[in-house]
Amino acid sequence: MAKYLLLLIYNALFPIGLVCMAPGALKKMKARGGSPRDLWQRLGFFKASQLRQLDQMRSEGRLFWIHAASVGEVGIAAKLIRQILKDRPESRFALTTTTPTGFAQVEAMKEVQAGVVLPLYSALDGWLIVRRFLRAIQPAQLILVEAEVWPNLTHACKKRGVPMYLVNARLSPRSERRFRKALPFTRAIFSMLNHVMVQEPEDVARWQSLGLESSKITCTGSIKFDPGAGGQTRPEAQIEKFQQLLRELGWGAEDPVILLASTHPGEELALAQVYGRLAKDFHDLRLIVVPRHVERAEEIDVELKAQGFYVVRRSQGLVSTGKVAVADVLLVDTTGELGAWQHLATAVIVGKSFLAKGGQNPAEAIMAGKPVLFGPHMANFEALVDQLLKKGGAVQSPDLLALERDLRSLLSSPDRARSVAVAGMGALTPHEGATARTAVLLGESLK
Repeated sequence: MAKYLLLLIYNALFPIGLVCMAPGALKKMKARGGSPRDLWQRLGFFKASQLRQLDQMRSEGRLFWIHAASVGEVGIAAKLIRQILKDRPESRFALTTTTPTGFAQVEAMKEVQAGVVLPLYSALDGWLIVRRFLRAIQPAQLILVEAEVWPNLTHACKKRGVPMYLVNARLSPRSERRFRKALPFTRAIFSMLNHVMVQEPEDVARWQSLGLESSKITCTGSIKFDPGAGGQTRPEAQIEKFQQLLRELGWGAEDPVILLASTHPGEELALAQVYGRLAKDFHDLRLIVVPRHVERAEEIDVELKAQGFYVVRRSQGLVSTGKVAVADVLLVDTTGELGAWQHLATAVIVGKSFLAKGGQNPAEAIMAGKPVLFGPHMANFEALVDQLLKKGGAVQSPDLLALERDLRSLLSSPDRARSVAVAGMGALTPHEGATARTAVLLGESLK
């Protein structure tokens, strides 16, 4: 009874929240390359061609609905899809995502062209909306990536008998405290999940504290940190293309490159100033900036140019600059390319770890074989950071002054840089096979 009362309150408040958030959400959607028309699908209205493809996919094999909020989660979903296809090649997938950048990443998957994956925008969590989605997709399973557990969606799946799995689940101590403040509600929602597959052993106790039975929790390791998952290979064609672009900027093949990965407001300028001081001693040193949100590219461009840096934007190239001097900074204002750019770096600095809190995922740079540096604020990846630091597989700088000192040390000693990179790969070993373990658990429920 308590569950239904809580859902009634949630559904009464949902339209108010939707109206309040709509202006900001539409503005953000437009800034990231989306269209207001995308909202139509998020309300559960599908094109006839999409409905036909869903029918076709169900006729070919079991249809999984995987929800991955944005770019990072889509990368996890892609690994998992490729692993499932190895074991059950007849499987088909409706892959929903929330952001235009995530949607573009799904569209670029080779499995979309093969008709194995259908990209869709995710359902807003309205009572009628999720039912329209379920009628259209009719999934054999709902697979939620990392943290996307929505009350109406889980309740509707439970009523229809659709098994629900949360994979690569993450729950920081801060999130656990927040959920525990509304424990009757969170317990009612999470208890409807069939199984939760967590990244670290200590996550098991956190999920149990929210009322989930221990039999429903398995530590599989992190798909994101699984170095050999899903047939992952070095993106050679993309790397070759980017190498040519760097040559056009006047950068030499041996020039050391610092890459700022997934930066947040304020970090670009502060870290570029660190780069500027280092460049006085390392004369061929270059900088690549990949902001977390590409819609900020214009303000970053203006900010860095005001400091005297010669900045070239990835989307514009050299055409608009009219200069022949060697560029200092490449600003990557396109999406879905961070992984390949990291292969071309000498060292990678993780964003959201100096002037913002939580940190971004360092694993992709580590898997590219690069030494990784980050600031004091990496709470979102606490367990991985502990492993990296124990093994000497990353460098944590307490402030920007220390970062400059640490970067100088790595740039001066290629052997030390290689040692950090190799140790970083070693720290990912506990997660090796996480994708396969997750796929096996999902498959067991279908027997």
